[in-house]
Amino acid sequence: MAPARSALPHRALGRTGREVSVIGVGTWQLGADWGDVSEEDAAAVLAASVDAGVTLFDTADVYGDGRSEQIIGRFLAARPGRGVVVATKMGRRDEQRAENYTAENFRTWIDRSRRNLGVDTLDLVQLHCPPTAVLEDQRTFDALDRLVDAGAIAAYGASVETVDQGLSVLRRPGLTNVQIIINPFRLKPLDEFLPAAADAGVAVFARVPLASGLLSGRYTTATTFSAADHRSYNREGQAFDRGETFSGVDFETGVAAAAELAGALPEGVSLPAASLAWTVAQPGVTAVIPGARTPAQAAANAAAASSLDAPEAYAAFDAAVHDVYDRRLRHAIHAQW
Repeated sequence: MAPARSALPHRALGRTGREVSVIGVGTWQLGADWGDVSEEDAAAVLAASVDAGVTLFDTADVYGDGRSEQIIGRFLAARPGRGVVVATKMGRRDEQRAENYTAENFRTWIDRSRRNLGVDTLDLVQLHCPPTAVLEDQRTFDALDRLVDAGAIAAYGASVETVDQGLSVLRRPGLTNVQIIINPFRLKPLDEFLPAAADAGVAVFARVPLASGLLSGRYTTATTFSAADHRSYNREGQAFDRGETFSGVDFETGVAAAAELAGALPEGVSLPAASLAWTVAQPGVTAVIPGARTPAQAAANAAAASSLDAPEAYAAFDAAVHDVYDRRLRHAIHAQW
């Protein structure tokens, strides 16, 4: 018998007819690049998420070279009927050049993810932050439409780095969702992208909602990370887009900004909970997908959606978010992404 779930709100997954919880779980950390996580610990995180009412797992074929997908596949196979939507991503197994995004490669990548996850049809496949030329090429979406028609995937979307990329894909009629960085340190999507996505009936997944942990409120300027952690090796974009690490925010600046935001919260509300609740509250956001490395973190993430339910608490934090962003971050962040 499945355990009772919390009353975690759900929102429509675009035009698919399915719904997903407003808090999902990102599983990059279950594959690689955040230090070592055992499969037992990973399964415990997934179990805590599902028990808390989470019905959205976000993964990718490159997270641990497929390890994250495999862990999810084994977990769900042992617990059928949970109603979880698995959103995976493809496109980073080869060099990030437009000519590699072919229909043949799409099928190869998707077939591998189907094997990893142990399913015939993938729930949702997202292009994994490809070059802009791929997002602007009609052949990309023709190939994805054929994969839907063939039953290999049920739906498709795109994960993007910039607002301009997000806006460009909204015009694709078969698009289910866009995944983009939104958090109190990344406000540009609020201006134009979120209203446009809502008008288009496209779901939005807000990724990196805690700015790679900066919005946990636990870090100081003396905090260090392991050599295998992207927060060590990608601070200047050495391995992939710099915006994926700390949302592109300079670490020391982010520590100071996080401390200021924490000071604007009422007693009993943590900064990560407020950051997740604030992101969920943005009109046009379907779900946020924070990572978790422990069951306690997973449960806390799921509970965060209601942490700013009092209108006055939300208003005070929202005002602080915009003030801190304008003073400390806008000049370095807004134009880039």
